[in-house]
Amino acid sequence: MFYLIGLGLGDIKDITVKGLEIVKQCSRVYLEMYTSILGCSLEDMQEFYGRPLLLADRDLVETGADEILAGAGETDVALLVVGDPFGATTHTDFILRAKEKNIPYKVIHNASIMNAIGCCGLQLYKFGETVSIPYWDETWKPDSFYDKVKLNRLHNMHTLCLLDIKVKEPTPESLMRKRKEYMPPRFMSVAEAAHQLLNIVEKKDALERNTVLNEQSLCVGLARVGQETQQIAVTTLLEMRSTDLGGPLHSLIIPAKEMHPLEVEFLQQYAANIKLDDYNH
Repeated sequence: MFYLIGLGLGDIKDITVKGLEIVKQCSRVYLEMYTSILGCSLEDMQEFYGRPLLLADRDLVETGADEILAGAGETDVALLVVGDPFGATTHTDFILRAKEKNIPYKVIHNASIMNAIGCCGLQLYKFGETVSIPYWDETWKPDSFYDKVKLNRLHNMHTLCLLDIKVKEPTPESLMRKRKEYMPPRFMSVAEAAHQLLNIVEKKDALERNTVLNEQSLCVGLARVGQETQQIAVTTLLEMRSTDLGGPLHSLIIPAKEMHPLEVEFLQQYAANIKLDDYNH
């Protein structure tokens, strides 16, 4: 049997009882931590689970699925995923490959950022399409995600922005030399995301800035959701550019222009210097 097991968002104890029982019985257990990270060390996880874990890096997850699935038809193999197993499309591919090989599988769900984001007080059913904000570099500055933010705003829906993670990314030089060398891990902050959004907004005409998004638009920054050190900040997009919420992982929300009174009341506790009623149209 192949098991795809969600670990939740906080720490080693967020795994479900069912998930933990399966981990203890498997012959091999892989841990995937390149699409997200958990707030604890590999050593702590191995001690808590009472067994060794095999690290599944980006190369293994994206190109070595057959290696992970090997023998899963005769013995139990598990892949542990931070959050919920279906929080990243990469993991859907494992189910398809298992079905192709006639390998039985089970999915053990857990909390993910897609539902835990409700901790800020914004109602989940009022969220539109989720977007990903990638890191820019000198030659590559994609901004297509802005169009989805715009569409959500025009339909009076909240936008969850998932921020880029760079883990075990090969350096451009190593790609040319065909010798693998990796850049240091990077995790986009809400300040970096706001900076890139402001660069996009500044290029829009006055009408769009007044009706869609501008420097004074409200936004919500979240850090380490589900962990003991969780932080939430509500401020303008301009102020978010200089907001420090500490270590990863961060998420950013662009709320709808019209919010429910309960949403406004709940968000107000995280807005230190602004009165949210002034931003709710």
